[in-house]
Amino acid sequence: MLRFLAHRVAAVVPVLGVVAVVVFLILRLTPGDPAAVIAGNNASGDDIARIREQLGLAKPLLAQFWIWLSGVLHGDLGYSFYLNKPVTELIAQRIEPTLSLAAGTMLLAVLISVPMGTLAAWRMGGWLDRVLSGFSVAGFSVPVFVIGYVLIYLFSVKLHWLPVQGYRRLFGSSSQGIGAWAYQLVLPWLTLATIYVALIARVTRASVSEALTEDYIRTARAKGIQESAVLLRHALANAAVPIATVVGIGVALLIGGVVVTETVFAIPGLGSLTVDAVLNRDFPVIQGVVLFFSVLYVLINLLVDLSYLVLDPRIRY
Repeated sequence: MLRFLAHRVAAVVPVLGVVAVVVFLILRLTPGDPAAVIAGNNASGDDIARIREQLGLAKPLLAQFWIWLSGVLHGDLGYSFYLNKPVTELIAQRIEPTLSLAAGTMLLAVLISVPMGTLAAWRMGGWLDRVLSGFSVAGFSVPVFVIGYVLIYLFSVKLHWLPVQGYRRLFGSSSQGIGAWAYQLVLPWLTLATIYVALIARVTRASVSEALTEDYIRTARAKGIQESAVLLRHALANAAVPIATVVGIGVALLIGGVVVTETVFAIPGLGSLTVDAVLNRDFPVIQGVVLFFSVLYVLINLLVDLSYLVLDPRIRY
């Protein structure tokens, strides 16, 4: 276990190094003068010179990278010249809505898709299996923003059941309790979870259906074990590794979905911060958010790899 953990952590370090280089070059490879791009069209020569000096753009490229990397390792992700705040502070202010949206989406998707895929595999060819096949095609084909607008029109405009937009924090002085917090996120969760329900349910169905054809399933049934125990303790348990893998892959898709969903529902998270930074050419913020999402994705995939040891004791590294 410790050997595998050390091996995986050692493998993560080069990946994070490549991510750091790519994020650093986002600004430096910008066509033209990066300082002029950040300053905007109405900036004076003094403003451009000030930004160039603060970013150290006059120094050699390797020196710039070392200064930038040293700042990142000390928690300094740069300074937003458009919002006049440190990037670390901006991310800290926006991280709760994004994590609330992402975590709730994945939890809802897993709770719906795994039972649905398992039952579809158990009754392959039945009505649930056909419904799942049609839902998967629709879930993969329809864009996230279209799903969001349809749900808003149905549950907010027509039925007046759920709020259209806005966000109240779970923690802090403006919090109104966990009930109000969850109530405002129901529509965003449903919107974003549609894609992942389709993805995870299809993989669950394929994995469980393959496990149901194995010899140990026939042996368990021959021993008189209840069908529910055969399905859950044997088939689903042995199909857990592919399901965990696709959940980890879904995190990468979730990053892009969060940006669109936050924009549709006016949620003040990292997705909307990224959109605003791109529109305003706020490169330090773009670099900070991309680096944050990249590191988060790498760490989640590391946790998925470690979960294999728990889900399948036969795996040895």
